[in-house]
Amino acid sequence: MIVLSAPTSVLLAGGGSAGHVSPLLSLADALRRRHPDLRVTALGTQEGLEARLVPAHGLELRVVPKVPLPRRPSADLLRLPRRLKAAVDAAGAAIDETGADVVVGFGGYVSTPAYLAARRRRVPVVIHEQNARPGLANRLGARWAQAVATTFASTSLRGAQRVGMPLRRAVATLDRAATRPEALTQLGLRDGLPTVLVTGGSLGAQRLNEAFAARVAQLSGAGIQVLHVTGLGKEFADEVPQGGAPYVVVPYLDRMELAYAAADLVVARAGANTVCELTAVGLPAVYVPLPIGNGEQRLNVADVVAAGGGLVVDDAALTPEWVDAELVRLATDAPRLAAMAAAARALGEPAADELLADLVDAAAAHGRGRS
Repeated sequence: MIVLSAPTSVLLAGGGSAGHVSPLLSLADALRRRHPDLRVTALGTQEGLEARLVPAHGLELRVVPKVPLPRRPSADLLRLPRRLKAAVDAAGAAIDETGADVVVGFGGYVSTPAYLAARRRRVPVVIHEQNARPGLANRLGARWAQAVATTFASTSLRGAQRVGMPLRRAVATLDRAATRPEALTQLGLRDGLPTVLVTGGSLGAQRLNEAFAARVAQLSGAGIQVLHVTGLGKEFADEVPQGGAPYVVVPYLDRMELAYAAADLVVARAGANTVCELTAVGLPAVYVPLPIGNGEQRLNVADVVAAGGGLVVDDAALTPEWVDAELVRLATDAPRLAAMAAAARALGEPAADELLADLVDAAAAHGRGRS
């Protein structure tokens, strides 16, 4: 940790999705741990997850209007300058009223007006990019940012340095071996069985849910226990044969660290936060990237797959037949899983929140030096 004179106020801009809000909250925690008197304010919208998660985390939320960028000529494009000005004005008011020494942006709708307002006021900007393929807001802000941090080494942004993904402390500090007995008990699982965690995130993943729901009996009969996080409202009946291994279906887990402690192998989507949590705790994984969007999920796992810490399976290939032919063999191959776990852990960065906080402190000191 770099020791610098403490900033007095920091504005964190990001929202819309968990991919932006989660690292924002983790950085806020890191900054408040090292600077107990620091004023930390979040900048978000009324529509995004931040409207609920930020106040629940004990942080003040300042709101800016959402300004999506039209992808094709339309009436919205004509209204863009006026909407953007209103958002920049609102972001500027938040900077002025909180006396922010630094603006930290995580991308998305909120960050562009925050970057523009900070630039007008000569307030230092620090950027964190979660995905391997950077978004438009962070590509813009990187042109004048004091520091640019990325989750992945392969991300191409001007002046970027890799720090990793700021994670929840419960995950970043997880001792899987020490926590495993508690996790197995809490989750209704048994000791001594290979354990697979299936998760599509808080919203679930239909492809994963359908493939594994069709193979409950076969996996249980093969002695493989499964913890399946389906997403809210997407649970299914888990009919386990007499004497078979447990197959536990839950819609959501507040303490995902328990699932990580119990698991030997994970089958999951390839969102940046998921990839970084699994590498930080050293879990091998089968990643099933979303088949829509601009392909960022496949890019997110490129490094860990190249290192041998995970596998990629196309969404269309994740079928009940794949579970029969590949998953059972992998889940019962303890030496291979151990090697994959070590490779994944070598790429993990559990201290990313502190590394990003170092950049914020340095930016604040630089900003004061120029004033």
